[in-house]
Amino acid sequence: MGMVLTAHGCQCHCFCHLQGSLRQLLQALWAGAGAGDGQGGWERGQPGPGLTAQSPQPTLTSFSAQVSQAEGGIRERKEKKVAERTPMGKEAPNSPRTSLSLREKAQVGSPMKVKRELHPLQNRWALWFFKNDRSRAWQDNLHLVTKVDTVEDFWALYSHIQLASKLSSGCDYALFKDGIEPMWEDSRNKRGGRWLVSLAKQQRHIELDRLWLETLLCLIGESFEEHSRDVCGAVINIRTKGDKIAVWTREAENQAGVLHIGRIYKERLGLSPKTIIGYQAHADTATKSNSLAKNKFVV
Repeated sequence: MGMVLTAHGCQCHCFCHLQGSLRQLLQALWAGAGAGDGQGGWERGQPGPGLTAQSPQPTLTSFSAQVSQAEGGIRERKEKKVAERTPMGKEAPNSPRTSLSLREKAQVGSPMKVKRELHPLQNRWALWFFKNDRSRAWQDNLHLVTKVDTVEDFWALYSHIQLASKLSSGCDYALFKDGIEPMWEDSRNKRGGRWLVSLAKQQRHIELDRLWLETLLCLIGESFEEHSRDVCGAVINIRTKGDKIAVWTREAENQAGVLHIGRIYKERLGLSPKTIIGYQAHADTATKSNSLAKNKFVV
């Protein structure tokens, strides 16, 4: 059965159990699909921003085709064995052909489509790509790539976009809940802020991709429990002086929720207890440079 992650009517321990189950499912499907090789580039001007012309759209079509091919081979071998045991001119009553014929007769006038069982996410998420071009307005540099609402489509997308560590300086990825744009001006962002993780230049090729992927899994896996509803999205900035990853929340004054998210996020990233990450309100960041904005909270 597909698993729809929802907190309606659940006790807290049930909710936590579902989060853990979804997280295991995400990791299992990732390992099983053989994804994570970082193949597939991101070049502007190619079909679908963020995907190369050689890369398929981020769906499960190719995977489904492989499954169908495998099932066809099994069915063919079964039919051969049945034919060897059945007298010439007669059809075995329980043969695949007979069963197929009966199903076709039963479905006359009411065709049915068989769909692969997918695993829905609790929210639909939109991936955005930003490439800095100073000759254009900031919003014109921001591009919506695609939206995902199942575990399978998330991994298909992730395996066909360029790794964050391979992006050129001045580029961003952003993953936000559907309907929320990755900018301070959005009504669901302007009262909020961000947990900011600043990285040294040498960390780009060592830890950046792992930290960004873990951030994405925290979002789509609803890892912050009941406070996940306060999460808007996450952004990764690729910069010459040092890269940054941030998780955005919708209400900077919600101290309990913000601190809960920060503690879990720091733990999931596997940061040392001595490492301090800070939370900055967008209102402060918008009026000051990032280096001058004060931390509202720290964990």
